[in-house]
Amino acid sequence: MAARSKANRILAAVLIPLALLTLAGMAALWPSGSKEGVSLANPYSTAPGVTFDTGTIQNVVTESCQQGISQQGTNQQGPGQQGSSQQGSAQQPPGQGSDCTFAFTEPDKGGSPVKVVINPDVAASHGVKPGDQIRYLNLSNAQGATGSQGSPAYIFVDFVRTLPIVLLAVLYAAVVIAVARWRGLRALVGLVGAYFVLANFLLPGLVEGKPPLLLALVGSTVIMIGVLYFAHGFSARTSTALLGTIFGLAITALLAAWATDAANLAGVGSHDAATLVNTSANISISGVILCGLIISGLGVLNDVTITQSSAVWELYELAPASSARKLFTSAMRIGRDHIASTVYTIAFAYAGAALPILIIVMLYDRPLMDTLTSAELSEEVIRTLVGSIGLVLAIPVTTLIAVLVVKATGIKDTGPVGMEAGNGKHDGGQAHADDVADTGALAAAALEERSRRTAVEPLAAQPGREPATRRGRRADRG
Repeated sequence: MAARSKANRILAAVLIPLALLTLAGMAALWPSGSKEGVSLANPYSTAPGVTFDTGTIQNVVTESCQQGISQQGTNQQGPGQQGSSQQGSAQQPPGQGSDCTFAFTEPDKGGSPVKVVINPDVAASHGVKPGDQIRYLNLSNAQGATGSQGSPAYIFVDFVRTLPIVLLAVLYAAVVIAVARWRGLRALVGLVGAYFVLANFLLPGLVEGKPPLLLALVGSTVIMIGVLYFAHGFSARTSTALLGTIFGLAITALLAAWATDAANLAGVGSHDAATLVNTSANISISGVILCGLIISGLGVLNDVTITQSSAVWELYELAPASSARKLFTSAMRIGRDHIASTVYTIAFAYAGAALPILIIVMLYDRPLMDTLTSAELSEEVIRTLVGSIGLVLAIPVTTLIAVLVVKATGIKDTGPVGMEAGNGKHDGGQAHADDVADTGALAAAALEERSRRTAVEPLAAQPGREPATRRGRRADRG
């Protein structure tokens, strides 16, 4: 118990000042929320009379662009104005000789179906079909934007994806809670808290020009402290995983800071980065990239550290008498397998998300090294390498800390012990409930088994008395 208390005091002495320092840094770097000096044209803002409407497609037709837009103008004007509409279309024939896709759409707000022109790229790639819910730009009430000037009155903007996304989110939450139960529910709530930190601290801080390295370190540490303790509870196991995560996070941050400068990551290959450059003088694209390099590996880093810490505890439950060296060696065998699979996970996750870019780069028919170091791919390659180095180094450090802590705080074999598996009740032994606070029912069951064996051994040692199991087998043969 003295060793356990000492180990907990050491963990608290390290983590409590670190948590206080992180909260102080968060308070100092907290953004004001002001968007002064930011000039960004909102693509969802509209001119007077223009609205974004939603509706359900009833029918899809392909016809001449000139004829379809002329019919749009005809539908929006009175019968007496039909001639002027057709005359205007004849004066400025848009896309003469080409075909366009039009979707007759029933507005959700009610009214007659309207004829929405579908973007050529959408029509060529995914297409639209009856029953699809879409969002479209309604120009019918905007002065000078009707079909009489040869421009469409209703233009496709996007699909309405609310229902499938909500269904997937509900299914995901149900599966997580069904399998992981209360811990899964706490993890989901912790994820909401993580997004709150991102949306209210990290992103506004980058817009206001706060130091990106400090922003990423402070924000990531706050997220990890909240997520780990909220999802896994306050225990030596969780504290060990948190220490390993912070170590990996520090390594990742140092490597990201060096790589961003050494590789000259300026974001020139990204359209979004080019947009941010012209948005505000306070936004540093290299700083945004630096934060992205750190945050992108946060989830995988948390995964390997909490898994490795749990592996050490489980191994200790199976063999409490193992030496620290043997326990570390066994846990690292698990860690090496985890390293290999996680490296594949990071690489394939990027490849799956960036298939369009990879196809385009492949069609360029450039040498492999030129491709990997190009502006289009270099940022993602460096992100993969930096994140992988951080998580690989975090595994042995987490394992070492976990072994030292579990040997000090785990269950001790104190002699005859009787305890009901999983509930920590006493049965005349010397173990206490907090001896299994950081372990599970498996360790309690092991203690119960050792207690039973300890009680049987004295009887077996009495002269002329057979062990109960041997008498039982002899009785079965009889």
